[in-house]
Amino acid sequence: MSTTDRALPPVVDAASWQKELDALRVREKAATRELDAIAAQRRRLPMVEMPDYVLEGEDGPVRLVDLFGDHSQLIVYSHMWHEGAAWQCSGCTGFTSQFTRLLGLEKFDARFVIVTQGPLDEALAYRRTVGNEMTWYSTAGSPFGSDIGAPPNAGFAVNVFLRDGDRVYRTWHTDGRGTEQLSHLFALVDVLPYGRQEVWQDSPEGWPQQPTYSRWATSEEIAAAYGEGGQDPSGSAS
Repeated sequence: MSTTDRALPPVVDAASWQKELDALRVREKAATRELDAIAAQRRRLPMVEMPDYVLEGEDGPVRLVDLFGDHSQLIVYSHMWHEGAAWQCSGCTGFTSQFTRLLGLEKFDARFVIVTQGPLDEALAYRRTVGNEMTWYSTAGSPFGSDIGAPPNAGFAVNVFLRDGDRVYRTWHTDGRGTEQLSHLFALVDVLPYGRQEVWQDSPEGWPQQPTYSRWATSEEIAAAYGEGGQDPSGSAS
């Protein structure tokens, strides 16, 4: 008998399982080819030249072109920031916590950084609290965040830039669920039998399903696991 009260996939013999897997593989391969075609179209996008923005970094003001470091390509994640909130967006906090080893990206002549509308001192304090290892910059004194789709007290965004000498060009942008392709978490969760277990997903009858976001790690949980002992940026216990 089953040791769980949850619904389970049907049990079949190995040949039947392989037949079903082969049928699914046809669709998976078609999706892979479509993603290849989308990436090819993305590489053919035009670009727009950006002004010479100045942001705030740990070592003081920094020009947009200097965010590239020694690389010609740059990915910028705009982290949501709500003024006065001890814990910032858990989705942004969880997404960016996944990126701790970026050498592989740098081998492709690219850098990946975070920008936020929060004041720099608060942003860096939050970074330490949640144990984030990426490089953060503040756009609080610049229109840069608003100009790339992440105004104050609003949403998140991903933007990609290309540098040609001292000139910087915006080449791609996404937000919302468009960021999922950059996350390894959902790629892993989506191959699990129960998937994300969220109510909006098409799942078999009896599959565990809960409200959207309810299984996402909270900012407090991320801080407790990776940061400075689960303390909020003000130093109070969570």
